[in-house]
Amino acid sequence: MISDVFFPRINGVSTSIEGFRRELLELGHRVTLVCPGYPEDQPGTGTIDLGDDGVVRVASRRAPLDPEDRLMHWGDLMRRLSSLTATDIDLVHVHTPFIAHYAGRRFARRLGVPVVETYHTFFEEYADKYVPWLPSGWLRRIARAWSRAQCNGVDRLIVPSVPMKAALVTYGVRTRMTVIPTGLPLAEPASTADAAEFRAANAIPADAPLLLYVGRVAREKNIDVLVEMLPAVLESHPDTVLLIAGEGPARVALAERVRSMGLDASIRFLGYLCRKTELPAAYRAADLFVFASTSETQGLVLLEALAQGTPVIAVAEMGTRDVLHADGGCRIVANDPAAFAEATQNLLADPDQRERLASAARSYAKRWSIGAMTERLLTVYHELSLSAASAPTRRG
Repeated sequence: MISDVFFPRINGVSTSIEGFRRELLELGHRVTLVCPGYPEDQPGTGTIDLGDDGVVRVASRRAPLDPEDRLMHWGDLMRRLSSLTATDIDLVHVHTPFIAHYAGRRFARRLGVPVVETYHTFFEEYADKYVPWLPSGWLRRIARAWSRAQCNGVDRLIVPSVPMKAALVTYGVRTRMTVIPTGLPLAEPASTADAAEFRAANAIPADAPLLLYVGRVAREKNIDVLVEMLPAVLESHPDTVLLIAGEGPARVALAERVRSMGLDASIRFLGYLCRKTELPAAYRAADLFVFASTSETQGLVLLEALAQGTPVIAVAEMGTRDVLHADGGCRIVANDPAAFAEATQNLLADPDQRERLASAARSYAKRWSIGAMTERLLTVYHELSLSAASAPTRRG
């Protein structure tokens, strides 16, 4: 595997890679991951204990326009790849479209092995958020052409949702695609005691209605909708607290907006939480998980919340459409502050309904196990290996 991002950088791509990597290792497969090294004070990173089993770190530098990410040095990357034993590599799996894509494809062609790539990020929806001074339509066309060229340059594509696959087809992608969402480890839900301890540690009263958002604090996550809906919720539930867990380039601007709206006492920014302890406790402590992003290729945090028995209120667009179902512990709403506020008020006023949704959420999340998803990934790997073995030569 090769990626431009991995833990300790915390995001959905890192989570997906680590879930599949660990499951493959436990099944007895050899997995080497090549990814950037991170300085200890790198923004956007957390404390992650990986043991670095089979992880090759490449020298890197800060990425332009995004202080949280790193660019691998091409020379060091090539040296690291060259040091790998070719006889141990059956295929190359690329996870990101930057330096890792070009290096991974080149490495696979040199070895004569298949190259598969996962399309994790809906770049068409991201481009104008990071280069706002250029025309949005122009940027979208560039993003589509870039994605089309990259996707058509590999042997197989993994996409995390049906809507993402449909979007790539409209781009003109011809490479065969397989839908494989990121699965969840089947961990036990956090305890009531953990949830109470989390509330106490963050000075949140035990009876205060608690809303939670987990994810990158960035413009494409549409967090403004959650901020805008809160005044209406406070009218009927004045003690409500909205927690925003995560970091990102929009945090400063969003915090300033919260201050300007006089919501400092009701909206708190927690930064990154420890995935093993704090994050499960935060999900369990929350009465509702709220999520307004319209650009997700899957929406893994929705599944994490559901697995902890936390009812979800969210927009069902792009990848979240595959995750959200009416019988799966959630309420689906329009991308509108008023719609979010109404659904939130109704559920906060009805503890019995929240409990029914919590039970449905836990049951529904079990369908998304990492074991099942890894078996589907292995099927793709085996198909590619068989195809490569039967082909007389591979293209360069």
